[in-house]
Amino acid sequence: MTDIQCRNAKPKADGSPTKLADGGGLFLAVTAAGGKYWRMTYRFEGKQKLLSIGEYPDKSLADARALLGVHKRTLKAGKDPAENKAVAATGGTDGFETVAREWLEAQKPAWVPDHYQRVLGRFENDVFPEIGTMRCRDITAAKVLEVLRKVEGRGALDVTKRIRQSIGKVFRLAIATGRDDRNPAADLVDALKARPKVKHMAALEADEIGQFLNNLQGYDGERQTRVAIELIMHTMLRTNELRFGKWSEIKGDHWLISAERMKMSRDHKVPLTRQSKALLAELKTIAGDSEWIVPGVGGQKPISQNTMIFALYRLGYHSRLTIHGFRSTASTVLNESGLWSPDAIERQLAHVHGDKVRSAYNRSEYWSERVKMMDWWSDYLTERNSNDLSALLA
Repeated sequence: MTDIQCRNAKPKADGSPTKLADGGGLFLAVTAAGGKYWRMTYRFEGKQKLLSIGEYPDKSLADARALLGVHKRTLKAGKDPAENKAVAATGGTDGFETVAREWLEAQKPAWVPDHYQRVLGRFENDVFPEIGTMRCRDITAAKVLEVLRKVEGRGALDVTKRIRQSIGKVFRLAIATGRDDRNPAADLVDALKARPKVKHMAALEADEIGQFLNNLQGYDGERQTRVAIELIMHTMLRTNELRFGKWSEIKGDHWLISAERMKMSRDHKVPLTRQSKALLAELKTIAGDSEWIVPGVGGQKPISQNTMIFALYRLGYHSRLTIHGFRSTASTVLNESGLWSPDAIERQLAHVHGDKVRSAYNRSEYWSERVKMMDWWSDYLTERNSNDLSALLA
């Protein structure tokens, strides 16, 4: 058969149904009303059976032949195609969605549930509707790029990069299992838009943390300033988020900062590690009856905007480090550890994703992951300097 024959196919002259055979059991059934449906005849366990595999032209001749091949392989495996149509609908065992779900299931034990759902959501929203039913070996680099360009068009450059990486990993599984010969996503590394260069605040490198903590222990200024800086490091807060912090915001195992105090106008919940709690206890002994966690002179107002940055200058870090830079250091270490999902890190930093649509629908706090992550981060800081918090935790 040819596609022209499919397009021109009509019922018989007397108005009765007809069918056009393509071979291998595949034929196009044309109803009296002019509807066109792909059918497949086959034998299973000694019985003649008939299977519907789609309507023309929604399913083209090429699509019907591909599905015929999938069903033939199902038969060869000793299974009834009629009971395995769900697999066929995703391109069969060679289909991209089939391989992708196999890869996702393989990763599931190693991922936190939130991260698994996030990656699955990207596939279901942006990838499967475009290439899910295609056989892996039929997907070209140009087709993958077409998928990525749509995501890129939303301005979600970070998500585009992550989707490309995930697609590439699916193709590597397809190659390893004999369902493809090459990875088209690998050709697209330089084809996507580059992220705009971000000017970062002066920050510590990971290997400089230990020396800084040692210097901070020897700070000869006010004790509460030293402790406040250390608390900033353990909580990843911005300067003003700590400056205007009140004791009424401390809720046992977490610190709840209201939306009106946050840069992104959204409530921010901060897990409190054992180190953070020890630092807060130390600050409480200094603050006394003041409502402020880090009060200024007299206790009626918070410390000034420049108190902590001037302390860094006194420690010899002028132009080398800012208070905001501690957040960059934490972000870098946490991301490079590979232990935590990027979204959990961003949420802990109280960042809102640049994609407004995604932000509106993604209200997950990643709380359980963030609690574990912040415990890990506090322990990481303590391990960098044996004197860190030793007096407070004794």
